[in-house]
Amino acid sequence: MRARLRAVGARTQAQLETADLDLTHELPVAPWFEEGARWSVRHVALHILAEISQHAGHADIIREAIDGQHTMG
Repeated sequence: MRARLRAVGARTQAQLETADLDLTHELPVAPWFEEGARWSVRHVALHILAEISQHAGHADIIREAIDGQHTMG
C-alpha cells in the first residue's frame, strides 16, 4: 500500500509540474456547487491536499484512541 501511495504521489507531482494551474473546468450540476461554478487546477490540487490532510487527521485520532500515543505534544 505504501508503494502504491508513493507511485500515485510521483505521478501526481509529475502532472502538477507541467499543468496550467490557472486552467479552469466547469463543475457538474450538484446541490453543493453554485450554478456555473468553475474550479482551477490549482483549486482542485489544494482541495485534494486538504481532504487528504483531514482524513489523515481522522486516522490519527483513531490511532491515538487505540494506542494512547500522541504525535503532537
